[in-house]
Amino acid sequence: MTVLLVVAAAAYLALVGAMWLLQERLLFYPQPAVAPVVVPPGWHVEDVHFAARDGVRLAGILALPPHGDRSAVIYFGGNAEEATSAAIDAEKLYGQRAVLLVNYRGYGASEGRPSERALVEDAIALYDWLAQRGDIDAQRIALHGRSLGSGVAVQVAAARPARCVLLTTPFDSAVRVAAEAYPWLPAAWLMRHPFDSVSRAPAIKAPALVLVGADDTLIRPPRSENLAAHWGGPVQRAVFAHVGHGDVQLAPGYETTVRDFTQRWLGAS
Repeated sequence: MTVLLVVAAAAYLALVGAMWLLQERLLFYPQPAVAPVVVPPGWHVEDVHFAARDGVRLAGILALPPHGDRSAVIYFGGNAEEATSAAIDAEKLYGQRAVLLVNYRGYGASEGRPSERALVEDAIALYDWLAQRGDIDAQRIALHGRSLGSGVAVQVAAARPARCVLLTTPFDSAVRVAAEAYPWLPAAWLMRHPFDSVSRAPAIKAPALVLVGADDTLIRPPRSENLAAHWGGPVQRAVFAHVGHGDVQLAPGYETTVRDFTQRWLGAS
């Protein structure tokens, strides 16, 4: 019996060690660059090549509508998403507004390796770059984060005066998501990238839209609701039946809900 316990303990510790070493591969799934980038008819694509503070080169696009009103949306994609692939839906979701879609480190044509700290620092720098452009109204910039991107968007909103924040299938904490997925692991001790959104939420006064798939089994609705419950500003919740994590955008009413919220807080476009 003692030998079996020792073997079991050794096997468990080896598994925990492997999870600690491999966690970036479980959290980040870099995708290759999309070419060509497809935008709505009549829109213009401005290539963005951005040098991060440590010299890493990031790549993406600024999608510009033919009749924009100087408001803008910054989109932060999921952990297995090439951000520029979302450009095709820009007008359906946001109307006639500029949309900045720059890939995380290691994604698309961006250099480097992803980490929570790097992604957030890059995102704040990109916000500042966009706000300083003469063709963008710095007072009317929205943030839209999906899944992993919600963890980035929340930290940008905590650091910069975004006009509003849209969160698709967001989580309160990546540690809590991991604890639900791997209840046999000490997730709080292991995770190097906790994305602790819920601790930052109370200080954020910007209005938020929280979009949830009722059948989401990856980030379960209670994780999203806990973030919404701690948000410091007004919150609009939208829960869509019969859709989950990867298909929530296909739910009837999803596009209308996003567009109406964006128009409410950024103005008609």
